[in-house]
Amino acid sequence: MSKPGFNVAGAIDLAALASQKQNQAKANAALANAPEGLVIDATTANFATDVIERSMTIPVVLDLWATWCGPCKQLSPILEKLAVDYGGRWILAKVDVDAEQQIAAAFQVQSIPSVFAVIKGQPVPLFQGAYPEAQIRQILDEVLRVAAEQDVTGSLAATQEVVEEIEEPVDPRIERAVTAIDAGEWANARIAYREILEQDPHDADALAGVALVGVLERTAHGVAPTAPSTVTEFLSAADFAVAEGDFPRAFDLGITAVQIASGDERNSARDRVVEYFTIAGEHPDVPKARTRLASALF
Repeated sequence: MSKPGFNVAGAIDLAALASQKQNQAKANAALANAPEGLVIDATTANFATDVIERSMTIPVVLDLWATWCGPCKQLSPILEKLAVDYGGRWILAKVDVDAEQQIAAAFQVQSIPSVFAVIKGQPVPLFQGAYPEAQIRQILDEVLRVAAEQDVTGSLAATQEVVEEIEEPVDPRIERAVTAIDAGEWANARIAYREILEQDPHDADALAGVALVGVLERTAHGVAPTAPSTVTEFLSAADFAVAEGDFPRAFDLGITAVQIASGDERNSARDRVVEYFTIAGEHPDVPKARTRLASALF
């Protein structure tokens, strides 16, 4: 993410391919009957009133995210669901770091997703990356404890109806693939993804899944080369960068491998970089990297 100053935190979680839509469906179901103002979009225009002022009486949790950030798409629905589960004891304020760069700069955000609490106008860093729900609950409980010590114990007054969870069915082949990945069974994971591709050769999740399995298999053992000098070393370092979610570095390393390679080795390096584009999806650096790859080839 060479969006200036931002890098997605943490390694890529392949399980997100199977759970992302399901998490969002649960969040949408919960939010349908949520109190008004429980989840808000924070902007420079409303930050003083909707975040700072409100934090004087009720804790505000900030979710700093971006549309191109894969882990953000995994984390945000969990936070939305938890905001409802906690019954209005804290407010979730979502900040699009691309649209609200001034807020991101004020919080000195270097990595997303990033989560902060604001209590009595003071920011409290909580965590970066896509944490599991159970761990986030522990963090939120601590936020409420600290807030109570400062007499910040307000809540949104509303009656919350019990909403039956609506779960969008997950393709069982995706579930099989994720289970195989957890067990390190790379061949079985590929088989599951390729079954999907036999029906729909353009399925984005399955295409990304096959490519990611390759990355995980290649990075399962060993460490990233710290000073690559050969095509193989540059591609290995690029694989580790992808596994860590650092696509800009992966693109740089992969394109360098293409530049110094020749013949069949060059074609293989090109194909590897194209796989990174598939994994990265709509990441904003992809178009620029595609242009750089074309220049390196021609």
